[in-house]
Amino acid sequence: MKLAIKLAYRNLIGAGLRTWLNVLVLSFSFVIIIWLNGVMKGWDYQAKNDMTHYEIGAGQYWHQDYDPFDPFTLAESHAPVPAAFKKEIDNGNMIAILKVQGSIFPQGRMLPVVLRGIDPKQGILKIPTHQLDTVTDAIPAIIGGMMAQSAKLKKGDRVIIRWRDDNGTFDATEILISEIFSSNVPSAEANQVYLSMKTLQDMMLLPEHATILTFADAHEPRPDISGWVHKPRHVLTKQVDDMIKTKTAGQSIMYGILLLLAMLAIFDTQVLSIFRRQKEIGTYVALGYTRKEVVMLFTVEGSMHAVLAAMAATIYGLPFLLWQAKVGWTMPIDTSQFGMAIAQTLYPVYTVGLVLTTVLLVTLTTAVVSYLPSRKIAKMNPTEALRGKLQ
Repeated sequence: MKLAIKLAYRNLIGAGLRTWLNVLVLSFSFVIIIWLNGVMKGWDYQAKNDMTHYEIGAGQYWHQDYDPFDPFTLAESHAPVPAAFKKEIDNGNMIAILKVQGSIFPQGRMLPVVLRGIDPKQGILKIPTHQLDTVTDAIPAIIGGMMAQSAKLKKGDRVIIRWRDDNGTFDATEILISEIFSSNVPSAEANQVYLSMKTLQDMMLLPEHATILTFADAHEPRPDISGWVHKPRHVLTKQVDDMIKTKTAGQSIMYGILLLLAMLAIFDTQVLSIFRRQKEIGTYVALGYTRKEVVMLFTVEGSMHAVLAAMAATIYGLPFLLWQAKVGWTMPIDTSQFGMAIAQTLYPVYTVGLVLTTVLLVTLTTAVVSYLPSRKIAKMNPTEALRGKLQ
């Protein structure tokens, strides 16, 4: 085997430009596959991280009637906070959130919004709820950047909101935009207005009521509570997982095309090499090589393209991948309208498993493609091969 590797290396180097063209195409496949997979992993990490910090925490309990895709359920999807969670809420390990329908009237326009009541002193979510403690003659409120953009509001603006309390009575008041935050999580920003929990409960005549309970610790078993549905973190992030799987499946087509081009070049090289080196093959057999050993020699020679390609990819690909991990890939379009947690700039995340899997996949594919034309050697007659003629 050691001798086969030495002969294969010498033959590849001796082939000159043909070898290096194949190596360049194959190394390009290495870099692109690792980079695109890194972008997908980076998106997955960033999206789940942002959702955890701004929306879902370590998991949630939903009121049994709550449906985030049906705003009409908000009128009935609330209930008193279960007594079993009062201690966690007092300790800051859980926060109660009340969601109700409302309307906002910026610049004479009417926009439907969801009013969210949240404890100003909470520390589970990164939303700057401490700004809800602002002393002012209007009710302090917080909105996200997407909401500020759609409503054309800025920090310090005053605007009228209207709601319908639990008795069915409409009421209105003025709020002050005390802070605008940015999160990359559309569900936490789009058409959302954050108010102090106590203030919203008083406005709605719903003391101690909540729609969602968000907790910070996911390690301990969570009990089943009547009237509430437990939503673990992996359930709340399933939309992101499904999107990543869809995008990854679509990218596999590009991977296939890149590998097909590289494998086609290597296959043609092997066929041409076997055709032009018949006398060399006959000499190997005459010197005592078995046909299987000669087949192995040409298979190793073809597979070595992947080894050289990995080295070449390391030389120019490693700086590129590290640079991308540092500066990220800025999306060419505005991502705020995607409806999913996706940042404007995605930072690739590379893992040892990703690199090893890619190298193994390309190497095995190269070995198979190199072996297929080499099988013809087993059918060659040594005498005819020495004369330069196939059987």
